[in-house]
Amino acid sequence: MTKDRKPRFSGGYAMVAAAFCIQTVGWGIFVTLGVFFNPLLIEFGWTRVTISGAASLCLLIMGLFSPIAGKLNDRFGPRMTMTVCGFFLGSGCLLMSQVDTIWQLYLFYGVIVGIGISAVDVSLLSAVARWFISRKAVMSGIIKVGAAVGMLTMPPLANWLITSYGWRTSYLILGVIALVLVIPAAQFLRSGPSQMQELPNGNEKANSGCLDSADGGFSLWEATRTRQFWIICAIYSLALFGTRTTTVHIIPHAVDLGISATNAANVLAAIGGTSIAGRLIMGSTGDRVGNKPAAIICFLTLAVAFLWLALAGKLWMLYLFACVYGFAHGGFFTLISPLVADVFGLRSHGVILGIAIFSGTIGGAIGPVLAGHIFDITNSYQQAFFICVALSIVAFTLALFLRPIIDVRRKV
Repeated sequence: MTKDRKPRFSGGYAMVAAAFCIQTVGWGIFVTLGVFFNPLLIEFGWTRVTISGAASLCLLIMGLFSPIAGKLNDRFGPRMTMTVCGFFLGSGCLLMSQVDTIWQLYLFYGVIVGIGISAVDVSLLSAVARWFISRKAVMSGIIKVGAAVGMLTMPPLANWLITSYGWRTSYLILGVIALVLVIPAAQFLRSGPSQMQELPNGNEKANSGCLDSADGGFSLWEATRTRQFWIICAIYSLALFGTRTTTVHIIPHAVDLGISATNAANVLAAIGGTSIAGRLIMGSTGDRVGNKPAAIICFLTLAVAFLWLALAGKLWMLYLFACVYGFAHGGFFTLISPLVADVFGLRSHGVILGIAIFSGTIGGAIGPVLAGHIFDITNSYQQAFFICVALSIVAFTLALFLRPIIDVRRKV
C-alpha cells in the first residue's frame, strides 16, 4: 500500500509549472513578430511578403527541427533539449536587435529563433503525456495555457517597449527575458516519473500493459504505415495555415482598418486571453468525451471565426473574432498531443508528435506568405481569410476519419 501511494506533490506537477513558464515566454515571444511588423516596414521599406517570408521560414525551421527535438527528447529527456533551445531562442532575439539587411532578418529570426522554438511544444507535451496517464488532455491544456498567457501579455509588452525604447532595444529585452527564464525553468523538466522514482498519474492503467505505458504503442515506422498518421499530419498542416496567418497578419490588418497599433496589439492579446478558456475547457472535454470529438468542435469553430473575420470591419468585430477564434485555437493546440497518444501510444510519442508538428509548419509557412502576397496584389486580406475558412472545413472532414487505436492496430 505504501509503495503505490502517490505523494501529495508529484514531480509531474513541478514539471507542469516549469513547462507553463517556458510556454509563456517561448510562444509569447514567437507571436510578437506581428507587433514588430509595422516598425520594420517603416524603417526598411520591405514588402509585407518579405517580412511574412521570415515568419514562414521560422515556422518551417521549427518544423524541421521538431522531429529532431522529439527524438532527442525520447532519448535524453526534455531538460537537455529545452536548455539548448532556450539558448537559441534568447540569442535569436538578441541578434534581431542588430538587423540591417533582409538576410539577417531571415537568419536571426527565421533560422535561430526557429530552432529555439522547435522544442517548446514537442518536448513539453511529450513529457506530460508520460507523466499523466488519465489526465493527458487537461494537463496538456494547463501547459498550453502558458502559451495563451504569452499571447495575452507579450504583444502589449512588446508594443509598450517599442513605443518607449524603439524596436531594437525591445528585442534586446526580449532576448534577456528568454535566457533568464527559459533556461532555468528547463532544469525542472523530467522525461517521466521513473526518473524521480514515482508512478504516473493514473498508474493503474500504466500497470495494466496498455498503450499508455511508456513502452507501449507504435514505433515511428509502424505509425507511418497507417492512414491515421497521415490524417493527423494533414489536419495539423491545414490548421496551422490559418493560425499562423492570423498571428502574423491580424495586427497589420487591424491597422489597415484604421485601428490604432495599441488596440491592434490588444486584439492579438485577446486571442491569447480567450484561448485560455479553450485550452482548459477543450482539454477537460477531451478527457471526458474523447479527443477526436473535441478536435472536430474546434475545426467547426475555426471555420465560423474565419468567415466572421473576412467580413469584419470594426474594432468590436475583431474582438468578437478574437473570442471565438481564440477558444478554438487554444483547444486545438491542447488536443494534438493527447490525440497522437490516443492513436499511437507513448513508445515513440515525441518523434511522432514532432513529425506532426513539422507537417503543420508546412501549412503554417505557406499561410502568412500567401496572405502577404494576396494583400500586395489586392490590397486586402479578405481572399486569404476565405481560404482559411475552406481549409478549416477540409480539416473538419478529415478528422471524421480518425479511428481509435484498436482499429489502427488491426490494420498494421
